[in-house]
Amino acid sequence: MEPLQFLTVDEQPIGIGEVIKYLRASGKLGHFIGDLLRQKVIEQEIKAKEDEIELNSAIVEQAAIDFRLKNQLTEPQKFQEWLVKNNTDYTTFHESISFGFKLDKLKVLVTEGKISEYFIERKIFLDRVVLSRIIVDTRELAEELQTQIQEGVSFEQLAREYSLTDDRILNGMMGAVSRGTMPDVLRAAVDIANAGDLLGPIQLEERYGLFRVEQFLPATLEDTQLKKALQNELFEKWLAEKIQKLTVKLEVK
Repeated sequence: MEPLQFLTVDEQPIGIGEVIKYLRASGKLGHFIGDLLRQKVIEQEIKAKEDEIELNSAIVEQAAIDFRLKNQLTEPQKFQEWLVKNNTDYTTFHESISFGFKLDKLKVLVTEGKISEYFIERKIFLDRVVLSRIIVDTRELAEELQTQIQEGVSFEQLAREYSLTDDRILNGMMGAVSRGTMPDVLRAAVDIANAGDLLGPIQLEERYGLFRVEQFLPATLEDTQLKKALQNELFEKWLAEKIQKLTVKLEVK
């Protein structure tokens, strides 16, 4: 029996067995199989839920038009050249747009009952606080700088002069920091602070820090970008569990 041909290179056929051999030798076989399993599970789930994943054809057509406008492919000849260059045709191009919409709907169906609970679990890492800091070697110096700030000396000036961290050139501005990544002692102080409060001295390993709370940035599911990110995380977890339960045998030697 002739080996199943996969593609032709310079008129030389490459069979499935040879493809597997090349992928195994390059260390990419696992990723290749993983991608196949991922796509299989997604398409099976979309088919199983097709009644709940109905698409408005007008939305798909508009998305295709928007893509061509964005990529300057409105002229038929240019679009045809793009299709050839990308080894596809109009039907496949159209199906890929439809698949994207179906995948989005599947993600909503899979995660809609879990997103709120997952958000609560992750909230400590999603809430952020904008902080400025002055980091020094001794408690005595930290206390002296604290006194100076309380007496009206500029925090920014002291950060530039005394802080040991690279952000001293930014007047000590650390930027937005996740509550979940803060040392426990700093998070405990931040949790009972108000914007504008000066915290410290706080010992962090062998150094001491003064921190000024600039702004609180609490996470909320009303943030559509954040909600989508959490939705994607949950979906990937769900998908990994589905794939893990599959029985997979590699038939091509």
